[in-house]
Amino acid sequence: MKNIVVLVSGGGTNLQALIDAEKSGLIKGGRITCVISSNPDAYALERAANSGIPSRVVCRKEYSDSVSYSHAVLDVLNEEKADLVVLAGFMTILDECVTKAYAYKIINVHPALIPSFCGEGYYGLRVHKAALDYGVKVSGATIHFVNEEADAGAIILQGVVNVEKDDTPEILQKRIMENVEWKLLPKAVSLFCQDKIEIINGRAYVNE
Repeated sequence: MKNIVVLVSGGGTNLQALIDAEKSGLIKGGRITCVISSNPDAYALERAANSGIPSRVVCRKEYSDSVSYSHAVLDVLNEEKADLVVLAGFMTILDECVTKAYAYKIINVHPALIPSFCGEGYYGLRVHKAALDYGVKVSGATIHFVNEEADAGAIILQGVVNVEKDDTPEILQKRIMENVEWKLLPKAVSLFCQDKIEIINGRAYVNE
């Protein structure tokens, strides 16, 4: 049984999707053993508490730069014996000290179809506004491994929704979360925990 550690910063809707998936048996071969928050006031911490999941706070504001913060997060991940790290609305880009120590063991969800509308500065509603401004006809979300470059790790799963004429960034965000993120993130976690993701030449292949 693999130890899943989830990193959060805010409301924790993706964390809740993972908790619900674990409770319903959709996540096989792993369990959420700890939630780590960069924000002491994150509602995600309440979600963890309500489900009896231990949590820890590594407050970003207490560290002068991302490197020292990343080392602190790395120490906690090691203490928690993390087999898989899931970034679920975690608003800090981690230094390579973490991504190299946990290579192909950190999963993130990005609310667009990578390589579109991704990279540094593309997060939250900014992603959906950019997609709508460009006039795309479909959008979606990408579940990918995390490496040293923002949103550039190997893609595990992608899912698509149609973009409607009257969409706002908020409406599109909700459609993508409900139809793609909350379904594919638990699926990717379960695949990882069952050793069904294979890395070949830096690309991820799913063996279902």
